Amino acid sequence: MDTLTVVIQAGGESKRMGKPKALVLLCGIPLICRGLKRLSGIADQLIITTNNLESLDFLCKGVTGEGISLERYTDIHENRGALSGLYTALFYARQPSVAIVACDMVFPSAQLLKAEHKVLLETGADLVVPKTTHGYEPFHAVYSRDTCLALVKEALDAGETRATSWYDRAKIVEFSQADVLAADPRGGSFVNVNTPEELHHIEERILAGEMTKIGGEDEITTDTNYPPSCKEQYSCGYQEP
Repeated sequence: MDTLTVVIQAGGESKRMGKPKALVLLCGIPLICRGLKRLSGIADQLIITTNNLESLDFLCKGVTGEGISLERYTDIHENRGALSGLYTALFYARQPSVAIVACDMVFPSAQLLKAEHKVLLETGADLVVPKTTHGYEPFHAVYSRDTCLALVKEALDAGETRATSWYDRAKIVEFSQADVLAADPRGGSFVNVNTPEELHHIEERILAGEMTKIGGEDEITTDTNYPPSCKEQYSCGYQEP
């Protein structure tokens, strides 16, 4: 199979969360660590896009595993919205296919991205993207690097900011709900958190054992007063301020 760059986007403003979502703890683990741990195994190149490089200095091999280095880049264009983050991800990717995922997704799915990548190669599409009743999921999708980079640049030059603003000019394969569940029957790949209230709700459900079908048994901790820390699980030293 063609090689794959995996990019986790952590450059959003996080206005509703009130702090960078990449660093928010969920069951004692920074969201960025969850994404890296779940997705690094399918990556030939692993990238984080962020507007605060220094805030991620704590990340280490305990998150990514041996044999792959973690690259960090800031957005090439400032204050240009989600489309700028997409452009940055594609620009720094060195592999012909690029999986792009948002850092605030609680259960990003390596299996789903692998299925999207397979279809991308089989069809010669420009991108393979899930489509739900809420619309496209551009930040759990796989892109053909060179074609999409050019299309995204055209959209940026035209003043666009939405991540999907250029889709009408691309060859797209849509993943339906059935396609998503066939790739990852657990579901929940697009669950994300935008506010402290949403974060608390998801954490409560995980701690209560209500989300093991999605997350697996490793998501549960029985001690709510001392959930597993990033340092213990991933050999990182981050402590939430």
